[in-house]
Amino acid sequence: MRSILVQTGRDAENSVRLDSAMEVARAREGHVTLLIDTPVDRFVTVDPYGGTYIAREALEAAVAEDDALAQLFEGRLANGDVPFDVAKHETAPIEAMTSAGKLADLIVVSRGCGYAGDLAVEARCPVLVLPAGRPLRLPLASACIAWDGGEQAAVALRAAVPLLADCGDVHVITVTDEAASGFPPTDALRYLARHGIKAELAEVRKGASIEETLAAEVARLGAQVLVMGAYGHSRVREFLFGGVTRYFLEDEAAPALLLAH
Repeated sequence: MRSILVQTGRDAENSVRLDSAMEVARAREGHVTLLIDTPVDRFVTVDPYGGTYIAREALEAAVAEDDALAQLFEGRLANGDVPFDVAKHETAPIEAMTSAGKLADLIVVSRGCGYAGDLAVEARCPVLVLPAGRPLRLPLASACIAWDGGEQAAVALRAAVPLLADCGDVHVITVTDEAASGFPPTDALRYLARHGIKAELAEVRKGASIEETLAAEVARLGAQVLVMGAYGHSRVREFLFGGVTRYFLEDEAAPALLLAH
């Protein structure tokens, strides 16, 4: 995880994201890219007759504010111990993050951004979703891996290895509710062991739902990060019927999430 992209702005959680990205960069001798986004389409209006109008003064003011923000961050980080650069985009947030993240090893966003789940599907790298007011600190004391034997879980597990390398307590959690399918959890333990990561298996019986059972076990173990595959079922199905990914993205009490698809 040497190329780290972080969502940047003026919101209250910006410092949490930036501190977390810098923490990962220091631990892995990485580089941080701060993305500042000014979606131009917010300043464009189309009338019923097909005419297009641009709120030019508002757009110019927004661009000037973003330029000032970029200078502020450059001044703040210039004397730091982490190399960085600032990238500017003019598209919708998820499009900007996906485009800028094509060569990123990790994307850092806040849970409240509203598009973390979609980003995890669209981007081709893991997405670290941070809870409000809780920056990531390394090395991790405790981490959990949600394991259902599926392809998304395997992708997330591989992506998490750099974060788990120095973690003191790693647990692979599987919720038993039906006949096992896919890769057994022992394969996950074996994979981690090959990377020098000792993990323990926690098999828990399903309670009211898989997501509530998993959440209770994660809370019991005091995990700082939950590693999980994003949308093992389709996003439409999760929107209509709920699901594990949607549950943890909406749960304010949940730890940081490392999502991959």
